[in-house]
Amino acid sequence: MNDDCIFCKIANHVIESTYVYEDDLVAAFRDMNPAAPTHVLVVPKKHHENIVDDVPAETLAAMVHAVDEVAKAEGISESGFRVITNTGKDADQVVKHLHLHVLGGTFLGEALVTA
Repeated sequence: MNDDCIFCKIANHVIESTYVYEDDLVAAFRDMNPAAPTHVLVVPKKHHENIVDDVPAETLAAMVHAVDEVAKAEGISESGFRVITNTGKDADQVVKHLHLHVLGGTFLGEALVTA
């Protein structure tokens, strides 16, 4: 855990949040500034800056499983959803901790993200 990372603190319950799913490797919690009716972040409990930061396959698999569990729990698995990860400054990665945005609950259209 990186003591300076807010997502490390949330994923490891140093700071509490509204959790949707959790296992030994990942936590999924509601985004504080949702861009869609369902906007959940899936983060590994161990700190990785981004998706190309030598993330173990086991962690990536746990994140994909968590996305599936979040979609089922939120009732969006049948209607569809979007999964996005931002990497680096040009992608506007604000928190330097790997996270997947799970967005759904409405028609998302052709735009990459909703406003």
